[in-house]
Amino acid sequence: MMCTGKAARPGALDFAASRLSSEAEALRGHRPDMTSSSNQPGNGQAPAGRPGGDLFYVPVGWLIFVMAWSVYGLASSWWLFGNSSLPDRVFYFFIGGLVTNVITILWGLYLLGLAFGRSGRFPRHFTIWQIALIVWVLARQVYVLAVPDFVFSIRGVGIAAIEIGIGLLCIYLLRRGSGAEAVYARPQTEAPPLGVSILAALLGIVLGAIVGAVGGFLAGSLIADVAQVSCFEGGCGYFAAFFGLGGLVVGAIGGGILAVWLVHRRKRKPVT
Repeated sequence: MMCTGKAARPGALDFAASRLSSEAEALRGHRPDMTSSSNQPGNGQAPAGRPGGDLFYVPVGWLIFVMAWSVYGLASSWWLFGNSSLPDRVFYFFIGGLVTNVITILWGLYLLGLAFGRSGRFPRHFTIWQIALIVWVLARQVYVLAVPDFVFSIRGVGIAAIEIGIGLLCIYLLRRGSGAEAVYARPQTEAPPLGVSILAALLGIVLGAIVGAVGGFLAGSLIADVAQVSCFEGGCGYFAAFFGLGGLVVGAIGGGILAVWLVHRRKRKPVT
């Protein structure tokens, strides 16, 4: 039986078209830009990870640093008490700084409780705290420049500018719409009560400060003996006290952070 060219050509075209169609169907499941690993349409890009990455944790690090600096300011201001040689405007300025340090530490403990508790309220409350801190830095700098009892210092202005700059950066990172709420919030779990976190932090600060001060003083005394630091006019005593002061600051901050972490490391209760 003979087949003409006219009859064979349509059959060959139909076979080629069906073969191309089957190959396209087979390749469709292997194209990365059509479906994602979760069987959802994609755009050819890898699924987006946590918005903002690890930069969202910069404000927490800055908060811990400011709290540590405040504890150091409190510990190093013991000489103010009983000192009547300072002018009143200078003395009350330092007293205002001490009060601000106390407020900063207590407010910071509250913010740390929100951060470690993975609360979506942390970005907003941190922003309020940071704005208040910037206002205090500006007011402090204006007071220093306006009162003639103080001496103008480029170093002081530079430190204030750095504080304000880092604060503005943290506010920008936690701005509304940046996705920071999704990083800190855990809607499927319930954190321990905030009061428990604050109480644990206070206990951790007190115990850490005691342990750090005693350990630092003993270490300083041992180093003074080994290094044969002169005790003329109490030199070896001041040397040991310096180490004790450093241990107090490190112990207070470390104890507070450790206490909050221990409270929140336990398995959380699911929200029902």
